[in-house]
Amino acid sequence: MINTSYIIPVLISFFVSVVLCPIVIPFLAKLKFGQFVRDDGPQSHLKKAGTPTMGGVVILAGILITSLIYIGTNSDIIPILFITVGFGIIGFLDDFIKVVMKRSLGLKPYQKIIGQLLITGIYCYYMFEKIGLSTEIYIPFSNGLVWDLGYIYIPLIFIIMIGTVNSVNLTDGLDGLASGVTVLVATFFTVICMGIDSNITPITCAAVGSLLGFLLFNTYPARVFMGDTGSLALGGFVAGTAIYLKMPLFLLIVGLIYVIEALSVMIQVGYYKLTKKRIFRMAPIHHHFELGGWNETKVVVVFNIITAILCLIGLLAFDGFF
Repeated sequence: MINTSYIIPVLISFFVSVVLCPIVIPFLAKLKFGQFVRDDGPQSHLKKAGTPTMGGVVILAGILITSLIYIGTNSDIIPILFITVGFGIIGFLDDFIKVVMKRSLGLKPYQKIIGQLLITGIYCYYMFEKIGLSTEIYIPFSNGLVWDLGYIYIPLIFIIMIGTVNSVNLTDGLDGLASGVTVLVATFFTVICMGIDSNITPITCAAVGSLLGFLLFNTYPARVFMGDTGSLALGGFVAGTAIYLKMPLFLLIVGLIYVIEALSVMIQVGYYKLTKKRIFRMAPIHHHFELGGWNETKVVVVFNIITAILCLIGLLAFDGFF
C-alpha cells in the first residue's frame, strides 16, 4: 500500500510554487529585477536580458512553508531547512546587489566565502551537537559498509558544502537545467528517505514539489530565472541532505553533472593560465555543447537524462543499506 503521507508534502509545495509564480514573476518584472546577461557569453543568450530573476524565492517559499507544517513532529528537518534558507539568503543578497544596485559581480568573493563558512559552521555544530551525527559515511556499492573518517570529517563537511553549493550555482546557466537536474537529485534522496523511514522525508518531498512547480515557468523559454537565490539554496539543500544521510560519496554519482560543470571551469581557467589556450569552447561545459551546435533544450534534456540514469545507479549503489 502506498504511504500517502509522502505524497502530501510534494503536493503542498507544488501548489505553493504554482500559485506564487504568476504573482511573483510580474512583481519582479515591475521592479525591473531582470537578468543581466554578459556579452561575452553565447550570443543566443542576449535575448534573455531582462527576464525576471530571483525566482528562487518561490522555490524557497514552497520548501519553507511545507517544512514548517511538518517541523513540529520532524525536528530533524531544522538543520536541512536552515542550510537551505541560509544559503538562499546569501544568494538573495548577491542577486539584490547585482540587479538592484547594478553591481554586476554582486557580493565580493570574501563576503560570499565568509557567509558560506558561517552558515556551514552553524549547520555542522547543530548536526553534531543536536542531531548526533557520527563521522561515519556510507560507501557506495559496498553492501552496507561504512567508513569512519574521524575528526577529518569536520573540515570535509565544509569542503563538501561549499563545493556543492558553488557547483550547483555554475550549473544554473540554461533554462531549466539546474532545476531539472536538482529535482531528480531531490527525488533520489526522497526515495532513500522513504526506504529508511527518515525524519527528513517531508523536506526532501517539499523540494521535489517546489521544483516541479517552478519548472513550469523555468523551462525554455524561461519566464523566470532562479538566480543565485535559488541555486545557492538548492546547493545547500543537496549537500545538507547528503551529509545528514551519511551519503556525501553518493554526490559524486547522482550529482555528477554538478561535478563536471565545476571541473570544466577549473580546467578551463587553469589550462588557459598555463598555455593561453582553451580546452572547451566555453565554460561551464553546457556552453561548450551550445557553441558546438546543440540547442539549449537538447543540452538540458541530455543532462537531465544522464542525471536520471545516475540516480538509478545511485539506488543500486545503496541497495545493501536498505
